[in-house]
Amino acid sequence: MNSSKKRCRQNDMTQKRSLTITAKSVILAAVLIAVHSCSHGPKSPVNDLAGKKDTDLIIFHAGSLSAPFKKISQDFEAIHPDINVLLEAAGSVDCARKITELKKPCDLMASSDYNVIENFLLPGYSSWHISFAANEMVIAYTEKSRQGEIISNVNWPTILLNEDVRYGRADPASDPCGYRTIMTLDLAEKYLGKPGLTQQFIFKDSRYIRPKEVDLLALLDVGEVDYIFIYRSVAIQHHLKYLELPDEINLKNPALAELYHQVSVRIPSGKPGDSLLVTGDPMVYSITLLDEAPNREAAMKFLHYLLDQDGGLKVMEAMGQKPVVPSPSKYYDRFPDELKQYVIPL
Repeated sequence: MNSSKKRCRQNDMTQKRSLTITAKSVILAAVLIAVHSCSHGPKSPVNDLAGKKDTDLIIFHAGSLSAPFKKISQDFEAIHPDINVLLEAAGSVDCARKITELKKPCDLMASSDYNVIENFLLPGYSSWHISFAANEMVIAYTEKSRQGEIISNVNWPTILLNEDVRYGRADPASDPCGYRTIMTLDLAEKYLGKPGLTQQFIFKDSRYIRPKEVDLLALLDVGEVDYIFIYRSVAIQHHLKYLELPDEINLKNPALAELYHQVSVRIPSGKPGDSLLVTGDPMVYSITLLDEAPNREAAMKFLHYLLDQDGGLKVMEAMGQKPVVPSPSKYYDRFPDELKQYVIPL
């Protein structure tokens, strides 16, 4: 009897060891698959210069530039097969913080708001920037969106504030689209004569705030939200229905700059306990070359292609963004001579 029990215990222990080995094998296989998948995924920047190749060009960019920059980079690489473009998308504020706080290597940074470059990178990390395209705020939706068949420039606040309707927006602390949404609501409050409108929106549906505007697309696609505040170019690129807003609200019209200046939003500055006041402005995208760019030569070539009317700007316009090159710049004297053709002294 005792011998039989002993054999049973030995069998149990053998089975347990076998299960443990099997479980470890499964985990190891999963890790190897994940590593293999990551190594064959989309190109993205290296975390430090140790693994960087001389042919790599690292570009951090706003999420809303993902589609046009992918196309522009492919076209650029076809012309310059010796250059390997590495794109990394994030909210523009987060892009800047990767440079200033995380010290990640970067050649070019393209922001959906030139003020991000002004506030976070100038001076110390870059010396100038070039504005290259415009955009505007819209409210995007789909065929599945509740009350989408009746939404208009007049009733959109009532529809989006309906308890049966859900809306999404980007995080103001990470992405200009987030703080521009708040600015749009502040301007709408003034334009429509609806005091308290912005606060009503801020308190509603906060669980649908995402780090960058393109993260909202998945929520809209699966019907988790009915509407999103987003850029017109992104709505066009993703074939969404969208409601155009009056110029007094949409941050589009340079002639209304003084009106836009009346609204502002505070965002974290990156320093403990400190914040940064961002004032409303006509919507302009800008790009800068980092002072410590690892591959300055390739970056200059990319800038020339991006800012070419028959190159990158043609792609930008086809994807919903109006080019603004040559653009006024107060940094004209700092530009390399070969780039001065793209800017006008301010």
